[in-house]
Amino acid sequence: MDPRQVILSPIQSEKSYQGLEHNRYVFKVHPDATKTQIRNAIQIVNGVTVTNVNTVTVKPKPKRRGLHKGVKPGYRKAIVTLKAGDSIQIFEGVH
Repeated sequence: MDPRQVILSPIQSEKSYQGLEHNRYVFKVHPDATKTQIRNAIQIVNGVTVTNVNTVTVKPKPKRRGLHKGVKPGYRKAIVTLKAGDSIQIFEGVH
């Protein structure tokens, strides 16, 4: 799998911004990607050194708006810890 297909998008939330203090970044990743593929993709695309990768599968949630029922899709996210001193440009200046 191509590294650009593994990383789908960064996740921008209050909780993910709190992790920046500890050099942790959160990304939405392909559901079939392994931790090794995620590690290699982050290192190749961003030119940083990854020390740890944790993955979480976010379950789909039922939603309702009046009489209309639906489901928010689930996804897989990766919490990536970088070596001290490394940073990713997307999140620069957010602290």
